[in-house]
Amino acid sequence: MRVALLEDGRIDAEVLMNCLTHAGHTVHLFTNGTDLTTELRHESFDILILDLNTPGMNGLQVLQWVKGQSNLQALPILFVTAEERESNVVEALTHGADDYLVKPIRCAEFLARIQVAVRRTSSCANPTRNALHVEGWDFDPHSKRAHFQNSEILLSSKEFDLAYFLFSNLGRLLSRGHLLECVWGMSVSVPTRTVDTHISKVRTQCHLFPENGVRLVSIYGYGYCLELTQHKEAN
Repeated sequence: MRVALLEDGRIDAEVLMNCLTHAGHTVHLFTNGTDLTTELRHESFDILILDLNTPGMNGLQVLQWVKGQSNLQALPILFVTAEERESNVVEALTHGADDYLVKPIRCAEFLARIQVAVRRTSSCANPTRNALHVEGWDFDPHSKRAHFQNSEILLSSKEFDLAYFLFSNLGRLLSRGHLLECVWGMSVSVPTRTVDTHISKVRTQCHLFPENGVRLVSIYGYGYCLELTQHKEAN
């Protein structure tokens, strides 16, 4: 998974990052809540892990900001903080947090709670990819073969991975950096038009056009979203 971690304590950050990275997740560390909200304007993540007391915007303010953004409201949010007062727990959960853990964490429990929080969403780390059937499209991740209306779609291995990831995240806005990390395993710092080039090929090869019930929307300066058209949603 692609994780955004808000934690200004060096030791706590190291503990959380070690736990997450050893489990195969990619972690982006932020020590200031304002920096995190700025990043969320042009990058997407699978989950936010927030400390409560941080410089700039604190964890609760970040939570409230996220819940006020229409494209981020479904983003899972887990608090990990030293604040154990019941009033803090209630306030965070009332404002939309998915879970609340008090430090020090137990790594196995921490990872389990993350899995529960993101169970309703797709992620990079999905070791048991299943066959996917969406409207007229079928994807078999084991053979890497795809079909549209029972006709095989000719895709390269990476084009298949991109198409599968887009359909697995139907209706979700994904940044270019998110796609690079999850599909290519590349750092967002790599200057490349790889995503845009492959998106163009996948759009054409997979027939991702409104007349077929889907559209692949490009969001300037951010990324892409594959969504059902209103016609299909109404059916």
